[in-house]
Amino acid sequence: MTSDKAMKSKSGKTISLWMATTEVPGHATLTENTHADVCIVGAGIAGMTTAYLLAREGKSVIILDDGRIGGGMTERTTAHLSNAIDDRYFEIERLHGEKGARLAAESHTTAIDRIEAIVTEERIDCDFERLSGFLFVPPGDSIEILRHELTAAHRAGLTEVKQVERAPIDSFDSGICLHFPRQAQFHPLKYLTGLTRAIERDGGRIFTGTHVSSMEGGTSARVETSNGYVVTADAIVIATNTPINNIVTIHTKQAAYSTYVVGARIPRGSVTRALYWDTLDPYHYIRLHSVSRDYDMLMVGGEDHKSGQADDGARRHSQLETWARERFTMIEKMEFHWSGQVMEPVDSVAFIGCNPGDPKNVYIATGDSGMGLTHGTIAGILITDLIMGRKNPWVPLYDPSRKTIRALGKFAEENLNVVAQYVDYLTGGDVDSPEKVAKGEGAIIRRGTTKLAVYRDRQGILHERSALCPHLGCIVSWNKLEKTWDCPCHGSSFNRYGGIIKGPANSDLEVEEQ
Repeated sequence: MTSDKAMKSKSGKTISLWMATTEVPGHATLTENTHADVCIVGAGIAGMTTAYLLAREGKSVIILDDGRIGGGMTERTTAHLSNAIDDRYFEIERLHGEKGARLAAESHTTAIDRIEAIVTEERIDCDFERLSGFLFVPPGDSIEILRHELTAAHRAGLTEVKQVERAPIDSFDSGICLHFPRQAQFHPLKYLTGLTRAIERDGGRIFTGTHVSSMEGGTSARVETSNGYVVTADAIVIATNTPINNIVTIHTKQAAYSTYVVGARIPRGSVTRALYWDTLDPYHYIRLHSVSRDYDMLMVGGEDHKSGQADDGARRHSQLETWARERFTMIEKMEFHWSGQVMEPVDSVAFIGCNPGDPKNVYIATGDSGMGLTHGTIAGILITDLIMGRKNPWVPLYDPSRKTIRALGKFAEENLNVVAQYVDYLTGGDVDSPEKVAKGEGAIIRRGTTKLAVYRDRQGILHERSALCPHLGCIVSWNKLEKTWDCPCHGSSFNRYGGIIKGPANSDLEVEEQ
């Protein structure tokens, strides 16, 4: 089963629980020029929610994706639906003021409610359930952060959040923690399958295996695909996790981080069903999913790092396993190991709305900050309101053009980190000759003044591409876990043969002539 799923996955070699337990319906590629009121690029949670809501408003919509539905980061989430923001409400309040914190709380709460309403209205069988969330500190740490967060959450309008003596876990004592009521969880790919049926029922058209090569807003807005076909539209929505139509502006205000997940089999009912988080940096996140009448899957995630700046996925999975086994002694065996990517905005809030520098009919949704499913749903609600000409109080908070002066320190830190990656132009390669690249592995090799991304396939054949990311020219690095080439500057990713997987780059690594 795993090998078949891996072949179908475009996002990397590892397989998530969701990918292993659901077959997402396939769709044809675009084979003609056509028109829609709105053309949406990206069939993840943000794109599909936007399409669903616009179709319900009577708009004609077309969705284009170069992979399959949910085949990007949506299939690699752990699917927490939460208004307990992982960057903390006291930080949101510091950066965006008390009003901004209240709007953040309101929008994430509304997103969960909207998902629940859609599940009910469309009768989507996606294991949706309401449950509690618990935030705790690591052993020996001060609980002052919890007290600070409690008062900030109350000021943000989440007055039902309360301090409790411990999380409801028998196998270890979390100590004092915060209880966030009415959180939720679901199976994200089953949910998108339900949205697919509803979108098509309402006249929406979905084309997968269709790569968008360029887009242009304005009165003659158009989206061109790599096979030459064009979609004209009144509005364009770029919902590709990170924008492929924005060369610089947004990418200086957010950074790509890789995150890791393990899935452990435990006896059914041995851990109280809830969402759990600690306050480490990077933090751990925990949830359960029922797989059968006999056992649950305990998912534990964390061990984040800047994308493309570490190649030790096996070690990070091992550390997650150790952390989980120390606290959940009922674990029977580890069944899943996967990774994903989150986009971290410098001011802790997503970028949703009109794309800076483009005409006002080009919209983006990015900066999920580890809360992609609620942020993606917020994007659907907010962009639908913008296209329909309705006022929405969330617009200023999520405005992609915003400037948050209090985040200048983080802005400088992340962009200095990017500048430092260009030093790779001056260094040697991972190995000094192609002969040293093992079968099924990749390595960077210097050849004269250039650097090559070299992969040797299982048959021993070498595949050479330029190591320069086509976005802004950083040197990519090999990801042994996912068998991908990852850009350490802005998070672009390419498959082992150099084909584009995710942006902001929008083309393959260049072929090197022999």
